[in-house]
Amino acid sequence: MHKSMFQRLARLSIASLVLVSVGVSAQAQSQASSADGSLADLLDTVRSQKEQEAERNQQRVQAFINKVDQREAMLSKAQADLAAAETRQSRLQDAYGANEKQIGELQSELDQRAGDFGEVFGVVRQVAGDLRSTLNSSLTSLEAPGRGNFLDDMADSQSLPPIEDVEQLWTVMLDEMVASGEVSRFSHAYVTPDGETEQGRIVRVGTFNATTGGQYLRYNGDTDELSVLARQPNSPWPGYADNLAGAQTGSDGTVSGVVDPSQGAILGLLIQKPSLVERIQQGGLVGYIVIAVGIIGLIIALERLFKLVRTEASMRRQRKDLDSPSKRNPLGRVLAAYHDNRTTDVESLQLKLDQAILADVPGLERGLSTIRVLSAVAPLLGLLGTVVGMIATFQAITLFGTGDPKLMADGISQALVTTVLGLVVAVPLVLIHSMLAGRSRRLIQMLEQQSTGLVAAHAETARA
Repeated sequence: MHKSMFQRLARLSIASLVLVSVGVSAQAQSQASSADGSLADLLDTVRSQKEQEAERNQQRVQAFINKVDQREAMLSKAQADLAAAETRQSRLQDAYGANEKQIGELQSELDQRAGDFGEVFGVVRQVAGDLRSTLNSSLTSLEAPGRGNFLDDMADSQSLPPIEDVEQLWTVMLDEMVASGEVSRFSHAYVTPDGETEQGRIVRVGTFNATTGGQYLRYNGDTDELSVLARQPNSPWPGYADNLAGAQTGSDGTVSGVVDPSQGAILGLLIQKPSLVERIQQGGLVGYIVIAVGIIGLIIALERLFKLVRTEASMRRQRKDLDSPSKRNPLGRVLAAYHDNRTTDVESLQLKLDQAILADVPGLERGLSTIRVLSAVAPLLGLLGTVVGMIATFQAITLFGTGDPKLMADGISQALVTTVLGLVVAVPLVLIHSMLAGRSRRLIQMLEQQSTGLVAAHAETARA
């Protein structure tokens, strides 16, 4: 092998010398054609250059031969490195195969052991998600903000959570259960209906509702803030909030309060419930007329009741002193007529007493007919409001259809409210009229009884 390589190198050197000599000859000829020297100088120059070129070529060949040995050493080293790498590759392949087998066995063991925990992991994630939603909308988060931050990672985790997170989940659930049955007081900021933020003492009733200063609050879980209801519920609900605000911490007594299990939905419905003034306003003009009729009838009834009670008291006092008649009451005037006509016959005395009674009857019955008329007019006005309200309802249906019931609510409200107002006014007026009429008849009967008794006593005296 070394001999063949040497022969190839020798051939290559000879070919190089031939090429160099040819090049030198061509250069010499070129110089001879261009220079003015003699041929002898040219020949000496060619020989000199040829010798120098031959010496340089010999040096190159020797350097090349020296590098061949060096390359053989490098080749031997590369072959040794290749053999070592192949040996290492074989060893690594064996180790890789063993590791693959071991990994398969460990994976099978892991799948077998994790099979029972797969269902538990799903339940833990579901419970964490549900508890996260509960805490985000719970009033108790105001007192312990940030306690459910770890639930985000647990609910979205794709691996089994550590036992510390599971224990923390259990603890937070117990805290929420306990807080849902407590009435707590704490200081927190809240937003007033004017949009201003104030700091106040909050009374929390479990996870249901919160109050401050006798006002009900609404909790917004998205913004994590409390706000006073723009409109508080009607009586008696504000009183329950006052009871909670004024209750002493740690006292053994009990107070009445409000629990809204819908977390504000029921209070929202109570807020939407119209007040008494708003109900009256729904009745419109007819409703105001009905109320005016009721007020007029009530004023007349109160005046008549006061008058009749006062007259009855005067007549009772007069019955105890028949010999001293007073013209300030009907019975006294009847007795005065008797004393003025004691010397007349029985028939004339009877007529005089009847005349005195008839003179006081209009005063005792005054206003009763007006009350009776008003009690009959009130339901008729209510019926009128009903008709007006139904007309407004049908007009709304004609213009807008029946798609939105709110468009018909005004007419229906007017119809119902006026009907209610008519009945509310008429029923008391009827009862009051019946009571006043009975009292008036009782006074008239008292006058007639006294008149009859006086006439009988006068007849017996005349006969004697």
